[in-house]
Amino acid sequence: MSIRRLNTRSDRIMPELIPVLSREEIKERIAGVAVQISKDYENRELVLIGVLKGAFVFLSDLIRHLTIPVQLDFVSISSYGSGTASTGEIRLTKDLGIAISGKDVLIVEDIIDSGQTLQWLSDYLRTLDPKSVRTCTFIDKRERREENIPVDYACHTVEEGFLVGYGLDYAEDYRYLPGIYHLKL
Repeated sequence: MSIRRLNTRSDRIMPELIPVLSREEIKERIAGVAVQISKDYENRELVLIGVLKGAFVFLSDLIRHLTIPVQLDFVSISSYGSGTASTGEIRLTKDLGIAISGKDVLIVEDIIDSGQTLQWLSDYLRTLDPKSVRTCTFIDKRERREENIPVDYACHTVEEGFLVGYGLDYAEDYRYLPGIYHLKL
């Protein structure tokens, strides 16, 4: 089943949206990953670092399922602009506000695609002397993977496609959708 939506801003038909994950499936997968993270980091000092803008929806649900105390911060990184592929130029547009030296760090991403941004961020965070740096993503997408970066926790894995919804966007649109959809342009 696919969805076509009318864009009331310009009265034109939007691209086709093909369902990938429902709201209920998302909730179940996050709960499962949260159990594992809570077990792995029990009695440790964990800092979750959300990558804005896309990870904010996932991170807010994830943190509510965790059973351990955590600290929380955000970074903002730009590498996509308004297209569907990374520009290759990575810029930190919002840095951390808390110290991570000597603490376990878990980077929380909405989607890992090429891996370039995550590799850059992991390398940067390691310069701040954390105890460890690991990754958690909602979507592990392998179609365009260029970096051999470990994904420690993933809620869903896909081989290909351009996904939107649940925080993932296309040109700053579709983040509001409650599920994950394949965007057919």
